[in-house]
Amino acid sequence: MNVDDFAYIVETEKSFDDAVVSVLKAVEQKGWSIFQIYDIKERLAAKGFEHKPLKIIEICSGKHANNFLRKNRLISLCMPCKINVLQEDKVKIVGMKPTIIPQFFNEISQEEAKAVENDVKEIVDNAR
Repeated sequence: MNVDDFAYIVETEKSFDDAVVSVLKAVEQKGWSIFQIYDIKERLAAKGFEHKPLKIIEICSGKHANNFLRKNRLISLCMPCKINVLQEDKVKIVGMKPTIIPQFFNEISQEEAKAVENDVKEIVDNAR
């Protein structure tokens, strides 16, 4: 398995902060909810560690979450979906590919997981 099996990664010419705002707007435009935003650089700095900017944005589609949880509540271990914005040489926007979920939970069909993945990819692409 390689990173492309579970992560959808795009680079953007936007600044880190502008990319974060773009993700938030794209999530809302798609009709998904934003649960939480974690500023990893800030949290680790408080512990004395230095890192480049990284924010983890937790997002959720009530429709998809309801469908998955009705089949197996342990799928909550993979929820909510996350989109990360990180600074490396360039700013990257990264979403986890939900099509990996059926490997762990056979109650979820590849088609159901692909529907969620399509939404995540659309959000990432629109934020680019």
